[in-house]
Amino acid sequence: MGQTRSMTGAPQQDLTLAGARLAARASGALWWEAERLLCVADLHFGKSERVARRGGALLPPYETAETLDRLAAEILRLAPAVVVCLGDSFDDLDCADALAPRDADRLAALAAGRDWVWIAGNHDPGPLALPGAHLAELRRGGLVFRHAAAAETEAGEVSGHFHPKFRLSARGRAIVRACFLHDSRRLILPAFGAYTGGLRADHPALLALFEAPARAILTGEPCVCVPMPRRA
Repeated sequence: MGQTRSMTGAPQQDLTLAGARLAARASGALWWEAERLLCVADLHFGKSERVARRGGALLPPYETAETLDRLAAEILRLAPAVVVCLGDSFDDLDCADALAPRDADRLAALAAGRDWVWIAGNHDPGPLALPGAHLAELRRGGLVFRHAAAAETEAGEVSGHFHPKFRLSARGRAIVRACFLHDSRRLILPAFGAYTGGLRADHPALLALFEAPARAILTGEPCVCVPMPRRA
């Protein structure tokens, strides 16, 4: 596993995967500077609309705008040539059809002048009527980008799906943050969407995917790196 560099208070942690030098951003996005590639996972646009449509709680309908604000901020900072969305970009396919015109226009503006790739997820497996390419997975420069981690994989897998989170204690208080998880073979991104739950990093489903030494990189600032729990 490439060394993760600790940078207290910094907006990112650097790591190496399959020879690619990457940056896990405090926002939850992944930046590959050599390829000018920005990657985000599990945007879940339209979740409040989907929950209401199916008779659930009436959530404040602002998560799509908030998620777009955060994504636009990273695009403005980094000026990527390529943006890869690792599946579950919409909470279901009807959410894509129900996207507000202002949000659709913002997405189109963000995609203009760059390659935009929508990876199929379990919530949005079909093609989307939005700018960009629609792929099951993307292979680029020794890395493979897919929605969900494969049980057995070659080195260089980048995925999402699990919405990993890490719980730690500080000064007697429990803190839970979304996190990246990585070892020498794979990297799982946190959910980038505003209304997303998560799976704790010590869940057996996640522990089974990683080999020691594995690390968690916590989002937010300071963006810090901690050892991932080990299997019992």
